[in-house]
Amino acid sequence: MKCSCLHLLSLVCLLISAPEVKSKPPNIVLILADDLGYGDLGCFGQKVLKTPQLDTMAKEGMKLTQFYAGSTVCAPSRSVLLTGKHMGRTVVRGNSSLPIIIKPGQPTIASMLKKAGYKTACIGKWGVGTPDNFTNPNDVGFDHFYGYVNMWHAHNCYPEFLIRNGKVEHLKNEVAAKWKRWQDPKLPQSGRGVAVKKVEFAPDLFADDALRFIRENHKDPFFLYFAMNIPHANNEAGNKGMEVPDLGKFANKDWPEPEKGFAAMIRHIDRDTGRILDLLKELNIAEDTLVLFTSDNGPHQEGGHKADFFNSNGKFRGIKRDLYEGGICVPTIAWWPKTIKPESMDDHQWYFGDVMATTAEIAGVEPPRDIDSESFLQTLRGKDPKKKWSRKNSLYWEFYERGSAQAVRFGKWKAIRSPMFTGTISLYDLTLDPSETQNLANSQPAIVKQARDLLDKSHTPDPNWETPQQRAKRDR
Repeated sequence: MKCSCLHLLSLVCLLISAPEVKSKPPNIVLILADDLGYGDLGCFGQKVLKTPQLDTMAKEGMKLTQFYAGSTVCAPSRSVLLTGKHMGRTVVRGNSSLPIIIKPGQPTIASMLKKAGYKTACIGKWGVGTPDNFTNPNDVGFDHFYGYVNMWHAHNCYPEFLIRNGKVEHLKNEVAAKWKRWQDPKLPQSGRGVAVKKVEFAPDLFADDALRFIRENHKDPFFLYFAMNIPHANNEAGNKGMEVPDLGKFANKDWPEPEKGFAAMIRHIDRDTGRILDLLKELNIAEDTLVLFTSDNGPHQEGGHKADFFNSNGKFRGIKRDLYEGGICVPTIAWWPKTIKPESMDDHQWYFGDVMATTAEIAGVEPPRDIDSESFLQTLRGKDPKKKWSRKNSLYWEFYERGSAQAVRFGKWKAIRSPMFTGTISLYDLTLDPSETQNLANSQPAIVKQARDLLDKSHTPDPNWETPQQRAKRDR
């Protein structure tokens, strides 16, 4: 009896003194489509095109119905996503050929998660401006990068080269002679063009590389940023810019050729998202992985595609390059088996900048200071009663093209001012008027004043980003 007690006591002491075994933090997969509209997915109301994999993802997970992109065009939207700072403060605020980039030392989701022990990868379209080097993604936190560094290079789904961890990797494609001058890596728009020899379809290469990264790193916590470059058009190809390997079942449709190509791109997006989810299940890590699917801005009208052909902006007004809902409210799905309740829906107001605080909470680390970011993790876990929560910060956007504009969302109100700083403010009640058809500015002077104050204080001046009016005044 005495020996048994001593044995039990020794066992208790051993357990007490044993080092604490920390559980592996969840994996994070962020899938970003390029120019996908709110109405392009079946689960968000698309009536013609079929998206069975994404519809299943939504059925098994959560639809976020008021989730906003960082901007209405790609480069600044991705800058907001990666830095957690809204358009009034992020480093890249527009599409520009100048080498304005996220620099080493500036915190990103990737650098934050890398410090937390995650393996990190960006595969596809970097597109955060036009870096003057090919190592920019690696320099700001990604262990692995494969894809396009330059945003204009990403227009071409059949490029002559891609970048793998800072080095040029040649493909079997060939662009027309007129585009050869853009193949010089020293040029800010390097790689753009239209292929005359189409062998290797970049979106397929990206999907294969994403699956490889998951297989090779699934025993460690990993962060995969899978940044597709479709359904964006190849603008350089004019009305033949919806380039795909084949049209498949859409070939015989009585549709314009660009719309057949657009439909095929949606099929590719759906298929490749399904391949990733299937692999997570195969590796038995689905329950340990959050997958977030979204788009960098609203639907485009380029490459011969018309946004209204498939009703790509759904119930909203506006498309890409607009600050109306159609340009910035994007279809978003969160999937995390056993954590997210199946067939759930959330109508809180979230945006790209919130991904920083959310992934920090998932990883169990403090997010960088001085960001515009609120975590939606508890919402994903179903532990965020609507009556007890409201955003601490308003949502804010800027746009420097087409004369410039600003927008702010605060509660049920949305205000747009164009041009920035000096223009007239339009005001909409999105709870009653999500299509932004009724400007209530004249009947709500107090709310307009509140909106003006928010628009003014949300902008931090940056010498790299000026409105046309500011530029003209400076040049006089």
